[in-house]
Amino acid sequence: MPMADAQPLADGRLAAARATIAAESEGLRVLAAALGDSGSALGRAFDRACATIMAAGGRVVVSGIGKSGHIGRKIQATLASTGTPSLFVHPAEASHGDLGMIATGDVLLMLSQSGETAELADVLAHAHHHGIPVLSITGTADSTLARASTAALVMPAAAEACPMGLAPTTSTLMQLAIGDALAIALLHERGFTVDAFGAFHPGGRLGARLRSVASLMHTGAALPLGTPDDLLPDVILEMTRKAFGCIGIVDETGRLVGLITDADLRRALDRDLRHTRARDVMNHSPVTTTPDALAREALLTMNVRSKPITSLFALAPSGRPVGILHLHDLLRAGVAA
Repeated sequence: MPMADAQPLADGRLAAARATIAAESEGLRVLAAALGDSGSALGRAFDRACATIMAAGGRVVVSGIGKSGHIGRKIQATLASTGTPSLFVHPAEASHGDLGMIATGDVLLMLSQSGETAELADVLAHAHHHGIPVLSITGTADSTLARASTAALVMPAAAEACPMGLAPTTSTLMQLAIGDALAIALLHERGFTVDAFGAFHPGGRLGARLRSVASLMHTGAALPLGTPDDLLPDVILEMTRKAFGCIGIVDETGRLVGLITDADLRRALDRDLRHTRARDVMNHSPVTTTPDALAREALLTMNVRSKPITSLFALAPSGRPVGILHLHDLLRAGVAA
């Protein structure tokens, strides 16, 4: 392509991209405004939807087809990962046996922009027959789906980013946003914790960052330990054997009272090492962590200082060292990039 033609084409692409994002941002702004407070129609429906889910003893069963189905799958995944048991049922498969997956005690969350999607009819009829509450995310307040719902989350009107107004763009983003809003509101109400989130996300870097120090630290005979009266040759020997670049100094009760690092030893080279004791060169206020701290918190403790450190002792409430964590452990686990 001639260079003269390339720049206008690139400008046109970027203009289309900016227009898309602007249209979708406006949709989200309108949605947030429509939620308003508990006195607005959408706010009342949102509050009722949350209360219905919290009162149910079963799962949130999400269903939708086409683009709404794709959005529904993501909403279901977010609900499940933030403490709300859920599953996705494809409406076409439901009509061929999967209706049995939807049981009394569940709550049905159905997505349809028009609210007239024919494939949802069997699922809707099954829900009403078994007394299963129906929640909906739709763009049409007087639709069949909205009228059949315990709580209809009716999206406000907003222009699609598609210039022809045909491809679901802004509307699906708004569906996704209200689904995320439901999941996070329920997360807060359930008191869902970081530890619980970590239990649901054991894989990948996210899972690694949510692991505890206890799951990564070295324990027992691997700990490099000495006493305040140890001479530096013995300190150096222990540090060399354990290879953490440091040694913890403990008192007669086993409490950590100091730390010696490679840098401390280099600063002591002008001394007579054979007659210098650990107490003479140790840091009396070492930075430490605890076994139940998160790996990401330990990484932050290592890095948030002018001179980052590479090892942390994990202390029991008594002050006794029960483990040691090295930066390499965080690297291997995927916590640190």
